[in-house]
This record gives sequence, C-alpha cells and structure tokens, in this order.
Amino acid sequence: MAASITLYNHTTFRIKDATNLLLPTGTFKVSLHTSASNAAALTNTVYADLTNELATGFGYTVGGGTLAGVVLATVTVNDAKFSAADFVWTAAGGSIPAWRFAVIRRADTVNALVGPLIGYILGDTTPADSPATTDTNTLTLSWNASGIIVATT
Repeated sequence: MAASITLYNHTTFRIKDATNLLLPTGTFKVSLHTSASNAAALTNTVYADLTNELATGFGYTVGGGTLAGVVLATVTVNDAKFSAADFVWTAAGGSIPAWRFAVIRRADTVNALVGPLIGYILGDTTPADSPATTDTNTLTLSWNASGIIVATT
C-alpha cells in the first residue's frame, strides 16, 4: 500500500512559525484509530482531540508506539525532510484489530500544546479498514524513503 501523510491544519503553520514542532529531540508516537475515529478532521490539534483509538491488547498499547531514529535533515539548500525508522507491532495472544488511521504526533508539549498532532495516514486507500493483524504476525508501517514529511521553501 502506498499512502501519503495528510497534515493537520495547524501543522504547516507550526512548521513555518519555527515552533520546533518537528525537532527530533522530542518524542514522537504513532497511534492506530478505527474507521469510527475523527482522525481525518483536519481541525484536530492535539492527541486529546482524537476518538476511537484501538484498545490496549494483543500487541497494541493505547497511546501508540514511540518512533525511533527520528531525523530532521537538510536535503538541499531549500528542502528538509522529517523521517524515522519503520515501526513494527507484533500481534501476541490474539489479533491487533482492524484500523483505518495511523496518527503521528509529538508526545510532549510544544508551545503549550500537549501532544500536538502532526498528520495521519490512511491504512487502506480503497477506502476500507486495514485488516486485523493475526496472532504472531507483524504490522509494519514503512515510511517513504524520501521522508515522512518533505518541506520545500
């Protein structure tokens, strides 16, 4: 599946106003949400705005997982990219339920925003839910090699 990230309305502003939203010194998380979630509402600003996250169990934990290898790097004089290592959940003791949205956020506070959202990715672009990940199998979010976000001025 090839999917692109959709940034929340405030994200571009936060990048441009130098609030350091994407500095890799912060903690970044990715969480999974069902098709009943409001994750696609671009007016969402913080993690607390989101609804219908998967419940803890079978390899998934509410709040999502922490991204590793987060980098904000210069690509060219006018371009930068935000990237991280691919993220993997392993189903254990049952299936990780079907999901629709993978949401990336900062897990700390940036300019008085607690858990500011970055963007979301559709699990399946048909549109449909990504199927449950059955016991012992892995669910891998593989980011684009060009970066999760590429900013050009």
